[in-house]
Formats: sequence, C-alpha cells, structure tokens
Amino acid sequence: CVGRRNWLFADTVHGANASANLYSLLQTCSVNGIDGYRYLHALFTALPNAKTAEDYAALLPWNIDLSNG
Repeated sequence: CVGRRNWLFADTVHGANASANLYSLLQTCSVNGIDGYRYLHALFTALPNAKTAEDYAALLPWNIDLSNG
C-alpha cells in the first residue's frame, strides 16, 4: 500500500519489483525503530563484502551495526 501510486509509473515489471523490495525494506526498518537512511548507508557500505549466508543475515535491519555512521 505504501508505494501503490508510485508503481503506476514503473516502466517495467522488474522496476516495480525493485521499488516494492525497497519500500518493504524501509518499512521493516520503520517498524523496528531503525532510521532508514542510516540503515541503507550501512547496508550499501557493507554489502560488497558479503560472501556467505551468515554475512547476508548480518545485514538484516535488526542485525546490522549502525554505530559507524
């Protein structure tokens, strides 16, 4: 429901899915009391170094360390 009107302007199905994923991630942050901007900054900084399933699990909103940003 968050991005319903915005998805009308998605050029492709893949673009709409990407938008839905981003909205879902930010809503998860909101529900857990996490600043979405700080989370995305930490996520995009750490994501290139993730190699294993444990690395990716550590990047979930409730697991990631936001103290460095």
